[in-house]
Amino acid sequence: MRPIIEVNGLTKRYGEREALRGVSFEAGLGEMVAVIGPNGAGKTTLLSILAGVQPPSAGSVSLPSGEVGWVPQQPALYSRLSVAENLELFARLERSPDPRAAVAAMLEQTGLQERAFERVERLSGGNRQRVNIAIGLLSEPTVLVLDEPSSSLDPRQRERLWRFICAPSQRGRCVVFSTHNVAEAERYAHRVVVLADGELLFNGSPEEFAREAAGQSSPTRPPDFEGAFVEFLRERGH
Repeated sequence: MRPIIEVNGLTKRYGEREALRGVSFEAGLGEMVAVIGPNGAGKTTLLSILAGVQPPSAGSVSLPSGEVGWVPQQPALYSRLSVAENLELFARLERSPDPRAAVAAMLEQTGLQERAFERVERLSGGNRQRVNIAIGLLSEPTVLVLDEPSSSLDPRQRERLWRFICAPSQRGRCVVFSTHNVAEAERYAHRVVVLADGELLFNGSPEEFAREAAGQSSPTRPPDFEGAFVEFLRERGH
């Protein structure tokens, strides 16, 4: 598969601190990529560079120009506007040729038609996040980048949200997301990118990661995915 994302030697410095050091990986169309790691690992920094929010200090990122949807952790919504008004506002900011048609299509895609005229401040956390992701999809991007999309949601809201997030991948888009819930990486990702202190520690499938991490644990008690992740970091001094 030809990669749609190519990250080579990516480095980001903030003064003397290096938030990322020589990170490299690839991802293809239809692929779900989970970026996991402890706090301060550089996950948000990596995703914001992929989204074009900030430039790298060194290295390169190759991806489709102008075809990246960015969904930050905090919903970038206007609480006193309705769902449809928020979508139309951002469709116009994206210079959609037909903002109203784009809104109608996104409401149908997200299943939010019944909430179209409801003010965002009255929505549940899960529905607000669905609107947030819908905004990232308005420009029909080839790559969708999401920072902690399911944080602060209850299990039922997370399940519904992930069905929504997986849909763009099933339609051929590349989806890159960060999460502290490593079970989500195991369940939904095709590729896992593990960061710690700005370094890339692993890049491969969840199955490959589980095998590599399990090899460091007691053979009489193989850990679950989260246990394997914790042990993997501990063995590497993180």
